[in-house]
Amino acid sequence: MSPHSNRFAQYLKARRAQLKPEDVGFPADPGRRVNGLKREEVAELAGISVEYYTRLEQGQSYQLSEQVLNGLTRALKLDADAAAYFYRLALPEPPVRNAPTTPVITDSVRQIVDQWSDVPVFVYDRNQDVLSANELARAIFPKITPGSNSVMIAFAMDAGVRETPQWQALARTVVAALRFHGEPADPRLQQIVGELSVREPVFRILWADHDAVPLTSGVVPAYIEGFGLGDFPWQNLYVPGGLFMGVWPAPPGSFAFGVIDHFRRQLHERARAIEAASRDESAAGTRAAQSRGFVRRELDSIRLATEPIESEDPAL
Repeated sequence: MSPHSNRFAQYLKARRAQLKPEDVGFPADPGRRVNGLKREEVAELAGISVEYYTRLEQGQSYQLSEQVLNGLTRALKLDADAAAYFYRLALPEPPVRNAPTTPVITDSVRQIVDQWSDVPVFVYDRNQDVLSANELARAIFPKITPGSNSVMIAFAMDAGVRETPQWQALARTVVAALRFHGEPADPRLQQIVGELSVREPVFRILWADHDAVPLTSGVVPAYIEGFGLGDFPWQNLYVPGGLFMGVWPAPPGSFAFGVIDHFRRQLHERARAIEAASRDESAAGTRAAQSRGFVRRELDSIRLATEPIESEDPAL
């Protein structure tokens, strides 16, 4: 079984296990001993033979037609995002030689991030590795810095944060996005999944669900020193080249707005202080230069006044 066919088979089994008979129009069966639908039920809904569907779940070689894919999409009740991921598994693009493993952030995108100073802004790749963050983002969330990973940070939050419903929703969101955007053969994705699978039981459960949803928007619960625990809404923007820009706006009067406004004022005050110190240093340098010029002129005057006067007139 190839890695590709194995991933496709795992996805079929995971989605089948998450459906109940009543979800697809079959009568409820409290006495059934299998989770979710039976293979023959999915095959019937998809309009294919049980033998053919069984081979698909066993990862045997296959050539899927659009008709079969459409039938399976309906049978498994996949929404638009899940169907997009399903088609990617069924019809993978051929590998491109010498393709970069990680998209490169351009100078123009970095400038946008740095100049966007009123809200926290991050840029990250398909594995949710952070590539850039503006000054406000680094001040409020010092752990989410270039080189860190958003998924790993989410699962490293304090126990008090992880007990909230907001964190549970966040965990499901970032794991589903990791699967949707990631490339299965990417060593970096395999590293993230491997490390979290070893130490995080919740991650293992969520990853086994095979949910695949793009990263669009949500809420991050975070503990901020001096403010306590609160929610930060975020919105994702797509950046050409396979990157994402996470913008964290906040409605006036919200917990997030108060935190962002506080740190924004601090940064502005620090910038003004640095600018004032630079002006004072520049003014001091100008005064020192003027003073040195005055001393030089005085010394020259003294030297001229004390030097003997030479004359060619013998009477002098």
